[in-house]
Amino acid sequence: MRQIALIAVFFLSIQFVTGQKVSHDSVAIFFDEIRTASKKNTELWDRDLYGPTILIDPKTREILANESDTGGLLKADGSLYSGILPAQINIANTAFSWNGKRWTMVMLPLPQNKQNRIHLLAHESFHNIQPGLGFKLNNTENNHLDQKEGRIYLRLELEALKKALQSSSEKEMKEHLTHALIFRKYRHLLYNGAAAAENSLELNEGIAEFTGAVVSGRNILQSKTFFINGIDEFFGNPTFVRSFAYYTAPVYLYLSYHKERNGHKKIKSDTDLTDYFIQAFKIYIPADLKTTAGKISGYYNGNVIIKEEKEREEKTKKLIAAYQLKFIDRPHFEIQFEKMNVSFDPRNIIPLGDQGTVYPNIRVTDLWGILTVENGALMSPKWDKISITNPTGTEGEKIAGDGWTLELKDGYSLEKDQTNGNYKLKKNKN
Repeated sequence: MRQIALIAVFFLSIQFVTGQKVSHDSVAIFFDEIRTASKKNTELWDRDLYGPTILIDPKTREILANESDTGGLLKADGSLYSGILPAQINIANTAFSWNGKRWTMVMLPLPQNKQNRIHLLAHESFHNIQPGLGFKLNNTENNHLDQKEGRIYLRLELEALKKALQSSSEKEMKEHLTHALIFRKYRHLLYNGAAAAENSLELNEGIAEFTGAVVSGRNILQSKTFFINGIDEFFGNPTFVRSFAYYTAPVYLYLSYHKERNGHKKIKSDTDLTDYFIQAFKIYIPADLKTTAGKISGYYNGNVIIKEEKEREEKTKKLIAAYQLKFIDRPHFEIQFEKMNVSFDPRNIIPLGDQGTVYPNIRVTDLWGILTVENGALMSPKWDKISITNPTGTEGEKIAGDGWTLELKDGYSLEKDQTNGNYKLKKNKN
């Protein structure tokens, strides 16, 4: 059976130190910070978030960990454990199983700001305990959020959430939350399957982001500022299809958390978060969503948002046409997956309808080797193959093309179809 492991690389809209090597002393402090913050917040999920954690330099693959692995790769290095992450494991901010343990992995350097640093570590540490809480790990694509109407009503929802965060009274906050949920419900009405797809990703990333916000140690004012600034930065992302969940559910959850401290513990893997939010804030949703959404959109820059999204739609059509030509109409290189592991940045992917989704930056490891893409690749809708441009050169076992390299393992070779010019991988017979 084909196996797939997904890792979405995401940076939480925070500032990083660049061009500096992180000292062992600093890493020891980082571990102490998240350990202390986790112990202060064990009541959040009735367990300690702190567990086996790897901080890794993405350039050198050097690991600094808080404990050893069972395979003996990590060696004691003062109060830490160090080693080199094997090439077949993708680097990302994530949770994964390796050498006998389930680890939290976070890329160095960490944010300069202590609260942002703890937030990031707590978010990824939640993913480590997530299966134990009964939650499924999903990274569902929400391609409707790359459509004009989907983007309009997501942006309106987020603008209403910003107003809710800025409210000076419970009454005012409830009004904006009501409007946010109206935009949300109407968006779900427009696209078949949208509610379930969004819910799946929010249960995965939204709850983790809420956890990071609570554990970070920010006070209420600082937290609200963090959310508002994050939403404003999110609007600048090329696409929303995989990153929206970091900004919607966490706001609802944070505000409801301050109404009922243990309410979030009622959320299960099959919870409909939209219904949960409506009940948590005692919201009344009108029957005529279309009319109501139209009437209230002006309170949230509706005219500007609609204008911007119409302009974006025209530009996106040209981009999609170019990708269609590059990965479908012209000769290309299709690689079938066998036992795939993938990491990518979810902020800039481009859906191509039923043809799949273009990932501008992606790294795939499989039985056939390692594929690194920096100039676009088309992932099939079923996640069973990936398409890139045809190869342009070979150097030893490394094959290259337009913005990609493939480190091919023994036992595999390239094969060209002379009828259409497409390439594919061939498994050699012994």
